[in-house]
Amino acid sequence: MTSPFEALLPSTERALLHRVATAQSEGRAPSVVGAVARDGRQVWSGARSCVEGHAPDADTQYRIGSLTKTFTAVLVLRLRDAGLLNLGDPLEKHLPGTGVGEASIAQLLSHSAGLAAESPAPWWERTPGSLRPELGDVLGDAPLLHPMGRRHHYSNTGYTLLGSLIEAVRGEPWEEVLRREILEPLGMSRTSTGPQAPHAGGWAVHPLADVMMPEPVEDLGLMAPAGQLWSTASDLCRFAGFLADGDDRVLSADSVQEMRTPAAPAEAGEWDSTYGLGLQIVRREARTLIGHTGSLPGFLACLWVDVDEGVAAVVLANATSGPSTAVAAAELARIVAEAEPRFPEPWRPMPEVDEALLELTGSWYWGTSAFGLKLVADRAMELYPLWGNGRGSRFRACPDGTWTGLDGYYTGETLRVVRRPDGAVSHLDLGSFVFTRRPYDPAAAVPGGVDEGGWRGLSM
Repeated sequence: MTSPFEALLPSTERALLHRVATAQSEGRAPSVVGAVARDGRQVWSGARSCVEGHAPDADTQYRIGSLTKTFTAVLVLRLRDAGLLNLGDPLEKHLPGTGVGEASIAQLLSHSAGLAAESPAPWWERTPGSLRPELGDVLGDAPLLHPMGRRHHYSNTGYTLLGSLIEAVRGEPWEEVLRREILEPLGMSRTSTGPQAPHAGGWAVHPLADVMMPEPVEDLGLMAPAGQLWSTASDLCRFAGFLADGDDRVLSADSVQEMRTPAAPAEAGEWDSTYGLGLQIVRREARTLIGHTGSLPGFLACLWVDVDEGVAAVVLANATSGPSTAVAAAELARIVAEAEPRFPEPWRPMPEVDEALLELTGSWYWGTSAFGLKLVADRAMELYPLWGNGRGSRFRACPDGTWTGLDGYYTGETLRVVRRPDGAVSHLDLGSFVFTRRPYDPAAAVPGGVDEGGWRGLSM
């Protein structure tokens, strides 16, 4: 039986279709397909086409361009999780002889290795990959434009190197590894390196006339890991669910969270956009979206996931330029999040009470700044300022009785309880900061000591 919360309201569906229709009309695209997933399940799709009475659907393939990079990044993270490499390793350790081997794998994933954006002429997206049979042909004579690790500079050639890295470590072609390790486990049977019917044709629309011309479709060869894939709105909704929650058959939730964490500095003037490990991270109207855009001659694509709202949106178009699939996908996610906000999980008490942990809750002071400490599910802790703009954080319980920070300033830092010889709690130590029950408690080991005269008024 279908839950009433699995289907969207008719008013929401109409707003979504209106947004797709607007993208097709104003963007002058032969066709546009949109789809929305909620909590990992596709709940809507719609399309508009220039052909009267006929439109593609969520099972029609489009070329997705640089969305391919996210798949390549997942394969690299799988190598790391299998212990076959470290993200800090220089490329040379696993793929020697490229001439840019000092760049780390993490820098390549985050586009901060300093590499050029494109391969040397001719334009690689409209010419066969056979023109670039070796990595030297992809990189050219001057592959480095910037110091390694200093800035974010988007690089298609960097993801070509990552694809070759995957092949070198796995000993198999990139596309075979992709199929076995991502597409098959996630049930993405309509995602492939070449077009499979039904698929859209790629078109260039004249900027000053309502006429169009077919675009060539080329096999990108070594550049395939940067932009080769064809996919459907339905398959990308499945992939969106993976990017939100992880899937142990492919990549753990912790590793996917690592991909979603900013790993490269934002360019000046782009503080609403940054890059993780194979994922774009953007801020739109106070919402954080993760995913990727894509384009190749004849096609535009975007996948955004609002992890907090559990909503994902996909927009695909078969035009070289015109419709902003990134804006349209963000709008689809916003429409659902605002019209039908996610229901919070019901509050439930913890299954049992640990008196030793309960004793730690309440007010604590770092110097003269007041904080509250709250015990939550799974023996986790939340530290929050009682007033002002203090540094709050959530902490995960560790087997050794300490806690590890999960967000904010204290991410990765250790919170531990320091006890007196008689077992009573003296203070909390958070990354060397001392939190006491009273401001500058003289009974606690406050670094620098506490003045013997104690607190005083003006007349003293």
